[in-house]
Amino acid sequence: LTNAICVIRFLSILLVLAFRIESLCYVFMIDIASRVYNHNWKIDPIVRSLLDVDFYKLLMAQFVLRNAPDVSVKFSVLNRSSKVLLADVVDEQELREQLNHIRDLSLSKGESTWLRGNLFYGKRAIFRPSFIDWLEKLKLPEYELKKKDGQFEISFEGPWAEVMFWEVPVLSVLTELRSKAVLKNMGRFELQVLYARAMTKLWEKIEDLKSLDNIRIADFGTRRRHSFLWQDWCVQAMCEGMGSKFIGTSNCLIAMRRELEAIGTNAHELPMIFSALAKTDRELKQAPYKVLKDWHEEHDGNLRVILPDTYGTQNFLNNAPDWLASWTGVRIDSGDPEIGAQSAIDWWQKKGEDTNKKLIIFSDGLDTKKIMDLYQKFNKKVQIGFGWGTLLTNDFRGLIEDGALDPFSLVCKAVSANGQPTVKLSDNVNKAMGPKNKIELYKKIFGLREQSKEHLIV
Repeated sequence: LTNAICVIRFLSILLVLAFRIESLCYVFMIDIASRVYNHNWKIDPIVRSLLDVDFYKLLMAQFVLRNAPDVSVKFSVLNRSSKVLLADVVDEQELREQLNHIRDLSLSKGESTWLRGNLFYGKRAIFRPSFIDWLEKLKLPEYELKKKDGQFEISFEGPWAEVMFWEVPVLSVLTELRSKAVLKNMGRFELQVLYARAMTKLWEKIEDLKSLDNIRIADFGTRRRHSFLWQDWCVQAMCEGMGSKFIGTSNCLIAMRRELEAIGTNAHELPMIFSALAKTDRELKQAPYKVLKDWHEEHDGNLRVILPDTYGTQNFLNNAPDWLASWTGVRIDSGDPEIGAQSAIDWWQKKGEDTNKKLIIFSDGLDTKKIMDLYQKFNKKVQIGFGWGTLLTNDFRGLIEDGALDPFSLVCKAVSANGQPTVKLSDNVNKAMGPKNKIELYKKIFGLREQSKEHLIV
């Protein structure tokens, strides 16, 4: 009897311990719905680190400090989804508080150590000590903010290497404040159901994609994410669901915290700004190649990926110097992705390159169906990768009334360099930007005659 009583007491203790462990596990899990519900402090910082930014900003800043340290630029926010009246939804004072908080941020010692010692693209010293020293002292420059016709007009002016760091955080702040405004009157359980449905939706996408052999997908969703917490959850879900097929994230902070590969190369701002600085038509026509020649001297391997669509992909390839064909890959970011990819493959074959060793990265408006279709079409022709952006980290379509949380097309682009306007033509006319007279001049110089007109989801 005594032994039986001891056994019963022992089992009771185990049950109590099990219950307490389960309770602790629940407490330490990220409850996104409760965090959203409880975010009612005077200022709840959205961006808490200068590393909450896309990796290519670091690479480009280092490049600019070496090749164009004295260039002054202006970046402006543009809402291409005119029906989403941000200034009617987002509180201006709260927006200013968030932007002011970002201006107070600086690199921490741990973040600096990560940049100095971590492996990036297989190399430990990808960032020069002088660049890290500069980054440790960086404070983001001032901003100008006005309201007009239901939209915010936000711009940033100053040294190029400093101003470029505003692009990603200002977009992530605007999109998260919009999410916060839509969700602010929802109850705790309503929020829990919403996020449970969104989690289920993403997991169903993962179930579809993980069946594809040798697929490679990275998170490119920082700029227009639903929130930082949600992006972090999506990345963790991709890690578990996709395994080695999920190759990393463009977000430096999440890459550091989750011990993932930081992914990124360069963006349209390089050819746009160097083209604006050109003194003659001849210099203008050669500017996109001059940028890549300088990049070629700094980087190799998977950092040598061409972004050819700034002034039209086909014209870029037709006039490209032979040495560019040796680069590792091409990123397709506008227009019809099948046409863009096939143009790259045809160009490589014409140059005598082995396309089985070449990489094509798709990164424009991707979701499950488009990813699967492109995979099926090109998987046997070339190595392919996918930079999955907004529809990975901000797909609440169909989950809330009137599409109030649907993603929208918001960008922050360089609009001038040393006082000269920038131009982007793109393969998709809906992504073009610049003064009308300059757009016509660029079309003439770069020989761009036709552009597709693709619907912009993001």
